[in-house]
Amino acid sequence: MTDRTEVKKPDITLNLRGVIDDLVADGRLARKDADKLTVMSRSQEQINWHPIEIIAEELYPDQMAANTVLGIESLTQWLCDKAGQVYYRIDPLKIDTQAVTKVMSAAFAKRHDILALEVNEDEVIVASAQPFVHAWESTIEQSQKGRVITRVIANPAEIRRYTLEFYTIARSVSKAVASGLTTARLGNLEQMLELGQLQSPDANDSHIVNVVDWLLQYAFDQRASDIHLEPRREKGGVRFRIDGVLHTVYELPAQVMTAVIARIKILGRMDVAEKRRPQDGRLKTKTLESQEVELRLSTLPTAFGEKMVMRIFDPEILLKSFAALGLGKEEFDRWQRLVSNPNGIVLVTGPTGSGKTTTLYSSLKQLATEEVNVCTIEDPIEMVEDSFNQMQVQHNIGLSFADGVRALLRQDPDIIMVGEIRDLETAEMAIQSALTGHLVISTLHTNDAPSAITRLLELGVAPYLLKATILGIMAQRLIRLLCPHCKTMEDVDLDGWGMMTAPWKMKPPKKIYAPVGCLECRDTGYLGRAGIYEILPMTDSLKLLVGESTDIGKIRVQAMKEGMRTLRLSGAQKVGSGITTIQEVLRVAPVSGTQ
Repeated sequence: MTDRTEVKKPDITLNLRGVIDDLVADGRLARKDADKLTVMSRSQEQINWHPIEIIAEELYPDQMAANTVLGIESLTQWLCDKAGQVYYRIDPLKIDTQAVTKVMSAAFAKRHDILALEVNEDEVIVASAQPFVHAWESTIEQSQKGRVITRVIANPAEIRRYTLEFYTIARSVSKAVASGLTTARLGNLEQMLELGQLQSPDANDSHIVNVVDWLLQYAFDQRASDIHLEPRREKGGVRFRIDGVLHTVYELPAQVMTAVIARIKILGRMDVAEKRRPQDGRLKTKTLESQEVELRLSTLPTAFGEKMVMRIFDPEILLKSFAALGLGKEEFDRWQRLVSNPNGIVLVTGPTGSGKTTTLYSSLKQLATEEVNVCTIEDPIEMVEDSFNQMQVQHNIGLSFADGVRALLRQDPDIIMVGEIRDLETAEMAIQSALTGHLVISTLHTNDAPSAITRLLELGVAPYLLKATILGIMAQRLIRLLCPHCKTMEDVDLDGWGMMTAPWKMKPPKKIYAPVGCLECRDTGYLGRAGIYEILPMTDSLKLLVGESTDIGKIRVQAMKEGMRTLRLSGAQKVGSGITTIQEVLRVAPVSGTQ
């Protein structure tokens, strides 16, 4: 029989004095800085901090690395090297919150400043910022039925934060279930009658309030552009769209999902009782930094109940420069010339989620000075902005885009923004507005800029009216940007470059960057998005090509002769500058008729 008796390791809790001395001994912290830290008084909040948090707060120079400071990341890595343990960067999107919160109680985790991060078949990974404290290990081993406990070190501030968040949401969900939330489950494709359960979901239950508050704040922290709440038979899924890609972040029991959606519908002033028809609403809230954020709400009846999508609009986006949105100097100058005209129509085209709304609002924000009256008609109002007058389409009372434009013309406008031209009546009203001396900015759903002309002709607009009113068209897409923390250089893929730059035959750069993947970008290799643009000013030579039997190919060729860069060429310039990849441009930008 094997003797499993082990020598119990002594527990050593890190303290500020000891950590400071070790940093000085390792040549990382200057003695004068150490002396300052020793005599410095601590705030009430800092008293409960980990020693490396207190040191990191002062941002003292790292004596072993030029032009760097001892921040929380470098100090945590130093602690890992000191203890011989792995550094674990916590990515909350990759953690199964429901599983890790079952490893130990919230009180146990908080008492020992530890947090379970992964639960596998034969292993539990637990993070701690006290690598020389072992007292808690045996307790967890006994409860984990043979699983090995693997210790890692994580940022102590993140351990404290996510311990609070994970256990709060897990407790709220479990208490919401225990409180007897039920739903009639009136699905469209299947219905299940549950007898003896007459309660309806209490959307104002405090546990549901906690879940909704956490969900919204979590989405803001993770830079999500959309939140998807998707009901299923037993559990509902919560997904965030980040940089254009959906990530599953949580699963909620069906009755909790129903109550969460009901709570959000109440906040968005939607009809909670109506579950058979799609509804739209809006919600305004604040982040922890007191920054106002608007959300557009949309529900859809599905097989297992109502699905809800919340689109997040960050008002700060309106303060960004066009350069930050991806417009180069030449593209910006062309766009400015178009929207600076006193009258005419400027169109922005692209599919849903291509950034058209951001472009329109950013442009209107610049144009809406005190000297002009800017009015919009939208379906729905995306973001409420004080500097212009906004009206929303309301089909239930017969207020369409065309009716809205007709009403706006009696409001002495200078600039009119029409959310979308969907039919001939709206197109005719936009043209009438342009002919009577107004600048009209609107959107169309077409693949590229030249296609907008044929789209309007297909709607029934007379060619001579297009020639008289269209100033220019801009098509756009959003591409993911390479993560600056991990991108690497590689040899050029000549075949891919040729597909992207045809027919210009641009010479490829000697080196381009490729995605790698790191903790900052969640191993995707991409972090953030920017626009690529195709701008077509309506010149006299192009107007000659517009007629009853317009050839879109000839328009495209002529526009390119006059300097129009296609979406793919715009993307190629960003590839050349090292901020995206050929594959990303080819994925997003359509093939034009000349390629």
